[in-house]
Amino acid sequence: MTVVPPGSTIGILGGGQLGRMTALAAARLGYRCHVFTPEPDAPTAQVAAQTTIADYGDRAALAAFARSVAVATYEFENIPEDGVTALAKLVPVRPSARVLGICQDRLKEKTFLNRIGVATTGFRAVDSAASLARARDALGAPAVLKTVRLGYDGKGQRLIRARSDLDAAWDALGAEHAILEAFVDFRCEISVIVARGLDGRIAAYEPVENSHKHHILDRTIVPARIPAKAAAKARAIARRIAKKLNLVGVLAVEMFYADNGAVLVNELAPRPHNSGHWTIDACVTSQFEQLVRAICGLPLGATERHADAVMQNLIGDDVRAWPKILRQPGAKLHLYGKREIRAGRKMGHVTYLAPRRA
Repeated sequence: MTVVPPGSTIGILGGGQLGRMTALAAARLGYRCHVFTPEPDAPTAQVAAQTTIADYGDRAALAAFARSVAVATYEFENIPEDGVTALAKLVPVRPSARVLGICQDRLKEKTFLNRIGVATTGFRAVDSAASLARARDALGAPAVLKTVRLGYDGKGQRLIRARSDLDAAWDALGAEHAILEAFVDFRCEISVIVARGLDGRIAAYEPVENSHKHHILDRTIVPARIPAKAAAKARAIARRIAKKLNLVGVLAVEMFYADNGAVLVNELAPRPHNSGHWTIDACVTSQFEQLVRAICGLPLGATERHADAVMQNLIGDDVRAWPKILRQPGAKLHLYGKREIRAGRKMGHVTYLAPRRA
């Protein structure tokens, strides 16, 4: 195992807030970060030692980027897999291009999960209005039609009801390949952030409870209000997935806690996740420091929390409340440096801390 020592430069593909918080965590451990992003004045670029502004498909720019870093990672998964594969021939990329490829494709993802014995909702591949009708007949209604790739925060999704116009739904999705997922009657949505190091050691944070508005994560409650048995099962599932993926890095496992007590995996994200932001202020080791530790071959940090927490996203105009938030005891404000406020845009978050109860 080769350790990337402090003082080295970490490459980050993507310039959003996840990269920003990763770069800040890396700096505390003595690393520099070089961000590769097509966007000028990106949140990560504001705190990085070096920035390359180029398209993710620019092989010459990727090669120059590789020469400047000791290891590379990515802060969101909608990066072309072939570009990451090309980069990995020049410098270690963690998590691997294989992990990225599985998590980019909902069909590959769910097929992989079922193959390793992890339960998901029922699903069918869809490539036409006719196959959508057959899939709906097999899975029942309601069901959720999703693009196979690139959907996030509710984008690229359509709810299919018993009397839906399937032709219209298929046309509205605008995709050549899609997936139909059976609807889940769930008690709550939960997630687990799990890390796996170069040495194979795995560390999982405890499950948290998530609520959404307009398909965007609104609030995370720590710990999740679920039975201890279900919480233990969720952590075990996350650990199993990390091991079977041969992950080196951090993975978010989004799950449903169903009315019948089942825990079903919904989606995977092979990077830090919005539902893990609470770890910055309420844990011994944040998810961002954990990512740096994992990809650099350092020992993983402790995942224990020292406080209960509620993480509230600041979406669009919510960020204008920052003066009021700063006056609230127990509130930890994080702003992402985005200049333009837009509806649905994540501008920051605030974590409210409280004494740990259990």
